[in-house]
Amino acid sequence: SSDLKHLVAPGDTITTDTGFMRGHGTYMEGEKLLASVAGAVERVNKLICVRALKTRYNGEVGDIVVGRITEVQQKRWKVETNSRLDSVLLLSAVNLPGGELRRRSAEDELAMRDYLQEGDLISAEVQAVFSDGALSMHTRSLKYGKLGQGVLVQVSPSLIKRRKTHFHTLPCGASIILGNNGFIWIYPTPEQTDRKS
Repeated sequence: SSDLKHLVAPGDTITTDTGFMRGHGTYMEGEKLLASVAGAVERVNKLICVRALKTRYNGEVGDIVVGRITEVQQKRWKVETNSRLDSVLLLSAVNLPGGELRRRSAEDELAMRDYLQEGDLISAEVQAVFSDGALSMHTRSLKYGKLGQGVLVQVSPSLIKRRKTHFHTLPCGASIILGNNGFIWIYPTPEQTDRKS
């Protein structure tokens, strides 16, 4: 109906139409459906929910994220990705230096800090979401991996829309990675070394 508001604050009436089902971020009071969080009203058929504008990142498979290594563990790195739980990057989910494909050995495990150490920033793709909501990521493509010189900007994840590409080159000589988790990486565009003759 036309009385559906788009942005609501807690306690706002979303609709007085009783034909709707109550979703996340809403509650009933008498005949009225009210918002319990501040955010955008989303309607799927008869279900109405309010998606909070200020929220932690809820990952989905295929998302592009920018994260910071917080801990080096056995055969895995822990990564801060602005979600409720730490994300995981397994040793088997990274490209080895030189791009060789083989089973990971004890030497690789000992050399994990040579690849990535605490404080390093990485770009990665979400590979799996565990039942508790924690994310498992991979960097098995040349466009992912450790980030070099640049600036990290943090915004609310609700501001980043899911798109076909999250890697952009701006005309001003800067490139940008829009992480679905609200971490945005801005860096100088790499010089194109391959001259097409």
